[in-house]
Amino acid sequence: MWQLLANLIGGPLVNGLVEAYKQKLAAGNTSERIAAELAQRELSVEQRERELAVQQNIADDGRWWTAAPRAVVMWSFAVFVAKCVVWDKVFSLGNTDPLDGDIATWAGWLMALWFGGRSLEKVARILRR
Repeated sequence: MWQLLANLIGGPLVNGLVEAYKQKLAAGNTSERIAAELAQRELSVEQRERELAVQQNIADDGRWWTAAPRAVVMWSFAVFVAKCVVWDKVFSLGNTDPLDGDIATWAGWLMALWFGGRSLEKVARILRR
């Protein structure tokens, strides 16, 4: 019925405009649908990444030989930092030689990753987008 009415009113020009408008609506709906699907996929991937991270932590912490090295390194460095800050600086009861060489570099990276790891992940995710 619309086709007949369009032919009577304006002929091919109106038909072209109506067809172009229909295609625009279809394209808009398609792009919105695609954006919604992509957002849904991204949420699914993030959820799966979280699940895998939890599984990895359970696997690492579930066996003493996989959890021990990380714990030993982190707690050893935590004790060193506490000794330097609290005992040496706050109470002025000692003097610890500063770290140097590779150990100093490793300690800096350990502290950065230990306290800033999640923040680095967030910044990387923002930059990736």
